[in-house]
Amino acid sequence: MQVKIYAVAFAASGAVRRIAYHVFLSYYTPMSEKQFTVLDLIDIDLKEHNSLDLKCIAGRKGLVREISIPDINRPGLALSGFFDSFAHERLQIFGRGEEAYLKKLENDNSYDTIRQLFTFPIPCCIFTHGLSPNGTFVEIAEKAQCPILQTTLSTSEFSTRISRVLSGIFAPRQSIHGVLVEVYGLGILILGDSGVGKSETALELIMDNQRLVADDVVELHCVNGNVLMGTGANKIIAHHMEIRGIGIINITHLFGVGAIRDRKQIELVVTLAEWDSRKNYDRIGLEEQYMKFLGVSIPSLEIPVKPGRNIPTIIKTAAMNERLKKMGYNAAKEFNQNILKWLESDTARAVYFGSEDII
Repeated sequence: MQVKIYAVAFAASGAVRRIAYHVFLSYYTPMSEKQFTVLDLIDIDLKEHNSLDLKCIAGRKGLVREISIPDINRPGLALSGFFDSFAHERLQIFGRGEEAYLKKLENDNSYDTIRQLFTFPIPCCIFTHGLSPNGTFVEIAEKAQCPILQTTLSTSEFSTRISRVLSGIFAPRQSIHGVLVEVYGLGILILGDSGVGKSETALELIMDNQRLVADDVVELHCVNGNVLMGTGANKIIAHHMEIRGIGIINITHLFGVGAIRDRKQIELVVTLAEWDSRKNYDRIGLEEQYMKFLGVSIPSLEIPVKPGRNIPTIIKTAAMNERLKKMGYNAAKEFNQNILKWLESDTARAVYFGSEDII
């Protein structure tokens, strides 16, 4: 389904986009259409505070095992022989406590619970603190073709990082036709019909030192159930834009790396629409509008487009106004309160009830 959406999005943009679409298909398959395996987990390119520092020390034949849920488990109870409600579908984390218990089982020459543990289809076992299992444990794991991974991180730190990584990988996703830009630190998703001027507006913002996240196809994913993140559909075509009359341009090469971002939280949706003189547009802004994506409600605005209107300036003003709202200041509400106070004042009564009107 997602591939069809991408095809329509690129085809709507011309022949060059159709070529890019075929390149896109060669390098990208949506998460919903492929499995995420243990090997994929090891191969994830994470830097600095996100690095998992994982390596496989045994059971390499099982690296193709699928990781199906973004949860982890400490198998202490299972090692003691209690397998009721054993969460075998989760990643199994072995810390110092589990490793010490494995040594006790080795000293007692008792491996029945370990053999029973590997009868379950475990995705993989991960040893933290740079710990290594004993030879018998490795032998049983190899026989079961279950991968054994190792990390130098502490158990608590690794658990935090792996949970954050998996929650992002398994987050609900949706792809839409639009442009995502960062304006004054605020992620703004620009929507509208084809040809209304989304890319041109984004280009004007970029020239005013704002940043591009994605053009044409924006992939949304929900993190932690209430945060909507946006990114480009694919790194091969990310940070390129199609400007009618010019063609495809590379924003990174034209404006530098300071003009782009790989991902950004979406905090405002702006819909560009052709000006309709018969339509009543919001003139005050008291009633806030929202659009929902993946169950997350995002504040939204509709900006009518017609010759003479400076849309990039309006969007920058909307971004600053939205930031003020997040800080607790709402200009429309303050304006409304000031009007009510004025109507209740003596000055207002004098205007509406002159001396000649008083009976």
